[in-house]
Amino acid sequence: MHVIDSHTGGEPTRVILDGGPDLGTGPLSERAAALATDHRDFYRSVILEPRGQAAMVCALLVPPVDPSCVTGVIYFDAEAVLGMCGHGTIGLAVTLVHMGRIGLGQHRIETPVGVVTVDVRDPNTVTVTNIESRRIHRAVSVEVAGLGTVTGDIAYGGNCFFLVDPSPIPVEPGNIKALTEATIAVRTALHEARLGGENGMPVDHVIFYGPARTPEGHSRNFVLCPDDAYDRSPCGTGSSARLACLAAEGRLPQGEEIVQESVIGSSYRLSWQPGPGGGVIPSITGQAHVMAESQLFFLPNDPFRQGIHL
Repeated sequence: MHVIDSHTGGEPTRVILDGGPDLGTGPLSERAAALATDHRDFYRSVILEPRGQAAMVCALLVPPVDPSCVTGVIYFDAEAVLGMCGHGTIGLAVTLVHMGRIGLGQHRIETPVGVVTVDVRDPNTVTVTNIESRRIHRAVSVEVAGLGTVTGDIAYGGNCFFLVDPSPIPVEPGNIKALTEATIAVRTALHEARLGGENGMPVDHVIFYGPARTPEGHSRNFVLCPDDAYDRSPCGTGSSARLACLAAEGRLPQGEEIVQESVIGSSYRLSWQPGPGGGVIPSITGQAHVMAESQLFFLPNDPFRQGIHL
């Protein structure tokens, strides 16, 4: 399997160029569903240790349905096939530039939740125009053991988020273990209370917000992903959900740019425009860097060829 690894603000992306399963030629939403239900062993073997790591997201390249798109892509982490991935799209664009498949300027990429646009500013800097994002529920409260009542918004930015501002725990690198345990507890409580998005959509990400640590920053976040790893970047789909909430509250004017920091200090520049469905069209600018190009082997005599399952 031919792969290229990059990181976006510290969060790794593994682009799979070949060697994936045959998912057919239908809509990407159907192919993503087939990957999730019929090929779980495959996608976990690529991303679990010893080949991968907890924080990694993989980007499986597939032929697009829309001929105007440079590629189709299905994202997944160790726990779930994702609708969309913002940091992964930035990493994918930088990888395609590295390969010589695209140049500077705008390009369209098809995902299971719709077509997104990337504007490659330079070989490392990319602006993603995401799908329309929206706040679903305002000020939802849930009782969480050890934290008490936690209140946040439920919003959609390509994945389903519960956004808590302010965080009950300071968003600092020294608190990553405590933040991870707290956000897992919050997500579990939301699932037990059956609180989520439309049509039974479960919350799969939880974000806690604290004050920025730089003069230009708007806030600093801690993002829990479906596989219980934290996002080293500020999270592109989470930032899209955040923009939807800020816009709904009148806290961020149309077109005004803010800087969103991650818990490790990397950042995105964010802004929004009105969407046709009443939500927002997010703009996310970040940087990615290619780290490695390699071949993965899945030898039959390897006892951990399908990854380490604990």
